[in-house]
Amino acid sequence: MSPLNGNHRDIGAADRALLVVVETRGDDLVDWEAGELHDLAHSAGVDVVGEIRQRRFRPDPAFYVGHGKAEEVYELVLEEDANVVIFGDDLSPTQQRHLEEALTVRVLDRTQLILDIFAQRAHTKEGKLQVELAQLEYLLPRLTGKGIQLSRLGGGVGTRGPGETKLETDRRRLRKRIERVKKDLEEVIQHRDVQRRGRRRLPFPSAALVGYTSSGKSTLLNTLAGTDVLTDGKLFATLDPTTRRVVLSEGGGLILTDTVGFIRNLPHHLIAAFRATLEEVLDADFLVHVVDAGHPQRDAQMQAVEEVLDELDVLEKSIVTVFNKSDLFKDQYELRKAVLDTPSSVYISALKRDGLPYLMRLLEDTIKSLVRRLRLEIPYERADLVSFCYDNGRVISVEYERDKIIVVAEIGAGAVGRLEAFAAKD
Repeated sequence: MSPLNGNHRDIGAADRALLVVVETRGDDLVDWEAGELHDLAHSAGVDVVGEIRQRRFRPDPAFYVGHGKAEEVYELVLEEDANVVIFGDDLSPTQQRHLEEALTVRVLDRTQLILDIFAQRAHTKEGKLQVELAQLEYLLPRLTGKGIQLSRLGGGVGTRGPGETKLETDRRRLRKRIERVKKDLEEVIQHRDVQRRGRRRLPFPSAALVGYTSSGKSTLLNTLAGTDVLTDGKLFATLDPTTRRVVLSEGGGLILTDTVGFIRNLPHHLIAAFRATLEEVLDADFLVHVVDAGHPQRDAQMQAVEEVLDELDVLEKSIVTVFNKSDLFKDQYELRKAVLDTPSSVYISALKRDGLPYLMRLLEDTIKSLVRRLRLEIPYERADLVSFCYDNGRVISVEYERDKIIVVAEIGAGAVGRLEAFAAKD
């Protein structure tokens, strides 16, 4: 008899997970979603001991899968000696509370699993603060009644995090901690802004690598910059942004930043919590969208990335699309068709270094389209325009003459209009 009818059982210490995948949309993505949940669990270090699937028109408001299916899940928990059940979607606080009471083991939803992976991957102060903020904001609405207890934090998948056990029943203290983390994070953001301003003074444009998790962004950065940034087949191997200089064939340079991978249905509050990391995307001159060319759900992954970019309001930026892992894709005709159908795109193998000359040429053409080189003669009464040049472009040289300031700069296309009146006549 299940604890839905009153019985309970002890749970083990190891992370033995039972996965629950619910199809509610009537589409053909359920196999991908189930596979992705397995990959997420693997990335979190969990031993997956079983999986249950269900198709339903809409989630049950109390148990998500319904009372009867919860009974079935409980029986499999007993059979497989599982001590955690992971759902492939997000649960409401009520659903999670009812399920934990029914199954007598920890119940995690997809957001908690992702946050657990983030907690393992964060190494910088910024990354750790962002993870803590996201976890605290996730836990806040779950501190009502018999909701999730903060004392659970500290051991096992879904429990890594701030560990502030003194906040168990004090929501006021929890909110105070959230404000403290936000303040600390703001200081980190300001420090990173200073670093970015320093990079903006270099005579190089900047680009941010974006893409679905495990699409090969870090491998591409290593290949282009000759670095050894961690690459891993696990999801979210990169959490903290890494910036490197890439030398272009014409002697110039590109400041390229690797960012955290995106994933479908990334919760809004998670995007907000990682705003500091994603500032690199907001600040970049253009984006390099890295796509796993051979993934069976390639188009759905590309759409998921575009949805996040739209939420960040950066879709108006120039985007170079890189269909990566071409060495694993047998249908070369399909690859060529994807490039023909996608503006500013190329297919490559970052690992095998195939197609890199075409990518470099595309990057250089994109840079040329974004800037205009100007030689300006600025009168001293308009010296403010020198700062404007620094803020909106890359200053190559500044010479102070007796009656004017000579500035040579590469200016972003959107800012040229304000400076054209001071352009030197050739």
